[in-house]
Amino acid sequence: MEQQIEKILCHRKKEKITGENLRASAVLIPLFYNQGQYHALFTERSDAVNFHKGQVCFPGGTRELFDSSLLQTALRETEEEIGLKAKDVEILGELDDSITLTSNYVISPFVAFIPYPYPLKADGREIRAIFSVPLSFLMDEANFKQESYEYEYEGHIIWGATARILRQFIDLLKSESGAR
Repeated sequence: MEQQIEKILCHRKKEKITGENLRASAVLIPLFYNQGQYHALFTERSDAVNFHKGQVCFPGGTRELFDSSLLQTALRETEEEIGLKAKDVEILGELDDSITLTSNYVISPFVAFIPYPYPLKADGREIRAIFSVPLSFLMDEANFKQESYEYEYEGHIIWGATARILRQFIDLLKSESGAR
């Protein structure tokens, strides 16, 4: 499946969003294989962070001046937040930029494959929890609440920019599997 995702992402043009009042940020969409199925990894932010308190998101954050690229931002922030080292990440491609509607971040999402099991460790100041959701659950339309644009999985609500990014990824996977 990693090769299929990489093929889907390399054959499309990424939509970039720019604007002088937008803050550049990047996230990693970590995927792994466990017990016969693929999973997407998420974090739940703590209440100690400045923005998006308690929200479910992908690991990542704001681009710093010393980051050479948005990919480096995603990898640096991921290691800070959950202990996943860049050398252990296989980047499969990028999705379109997405904007947070309340805090003016433009998010560049990078899809990656990671080893499993992995000794992840949540940074308690920024991250309250780390959890995963099977891709089969996310691809089942019965699990997506269109009216509120969200998923709910084992008490975790995935909504906002994270849900928009996730929907783009799921729609790309479905369009490719439907084309066969």
